[in-house]
Amino acid sequence: MEDIYSKHCTNLRRDNKFRMLKVIEASSVAGEKYGVGATGSRILSGNFEIFKELEGKIAKDKNEESALIFNTGFQANISVIAALLDKKILGQSPLVFFDRLNHSSMYNGVFLSGAKLVRYRHNDMDHLQELLEDYNSDDSPKFIMSETVFGMDGDVVCMNSLVEISKKHNAFLYLDESHATGVMGKNGYGVTEGVDFCGVPHVIMGTFSKGLGCFGAYISCSENIKDYLVNKASGFIYSTALPPTAIAAASKAWDLVREFSVKRNTLMEESSKLRKELQNMGFNTMNSTTHIIPILIGGEIDAMKLKDSLEQRGIMTSAIRPPTVPPGESRIRIALTVNHTQKNISSLVGALSNIQEVV
Repeated sequence: MEDIYSKHCTNLRRDNKFRMLKVIEASSVAGEKYGVGATGSRILSGNFEIFKELEGKIAKDKNEESALIFNTGFQANISVIAALLDKKILGQSPLVFFDRLNHSSMYNGVFLSGAKLVRYRHNDMDHLQELLEDYNSDDSPKFIMSETVFGMDGDVVCMNSLVEISKKHNAFLYLDESHATGVMGKNGYGVTEGVDFCGVPHVIMGTFSKGLGCFGAYISCSENIKDYLVNKASGFIYSTALPPTAIAAASKAWDLVREFSVKRNTLMEESSKLRKELQNMGFNTMNSTTHIIPILIGGEIDAMKLKDSLEQRGIMTSAIRPPTVPPGESRIRIALTVNHTQKNISSLVGALSNIQEVV
């Protein structure tokens, strides 16, 4: 029986290596055709056909009119959000209803715009609704901003409620799919895949650097919003475009995502098993429901000690500390992938069972 599992793991590694080679090959072909650098911004000399091809794929798979590629998720969030919240364009300063645990790049985009920030309790749709009703008489343009999978906690946004609330209050919806792209959705294109946004103006941001294992970011949106951002988003206008090799790799990875539906299901099943096992051991995994599993430690020093101890055992985790999380909420973040075997997971559990010796 063990031989069967061993054979399965070997086949899995071979299969993943084959797909990785496809991505590398696509990058190499693009390098030979276009060179390894874009030489300029998209609106100058750095616009190649492969950019448009990938944007077309993204728009189709996200069921949107259009898409636009950015160099990083941070660059996309900071420049797109600042452009969307421009009070000169909107006619007055907007109100931004903002999940307290949103990524720093989203906050920085709001900060740069000068818009009024109204924070709601994490993933608390009732609180968001209450705050919107409190501002019901305010005619300022309203925006709601949230991640779909929260990178530090591993939980998922209440998507249907968020869309309904946005529609009810005529609020623009901005969603960050960085941690969802590649691992969530029927075809792997995020939590928003298949969601009906009819009547809700919105922008969806995602990255190629996590689930796709490449580099870069994208937004999907209406054609009008794309045209506006091409002429307004400073991060897009003034940055040298991504290398054609990076775009080709991301494009191939985007295609391959569809082939991983079984593996995505297995990943979530294994994540659920590990989470329950950790909880049974007395660990606080917070509100995680995905492949991102935090273990709340509390103190920064203790979190770092645990991370270092696990690393000495050949187990790589992330120690998340302030300012990324509030003081007293430092944690170890576990991120499972389809490449982690049962032996890997058992080794992690075994190491963590000696927590009292580590911290």
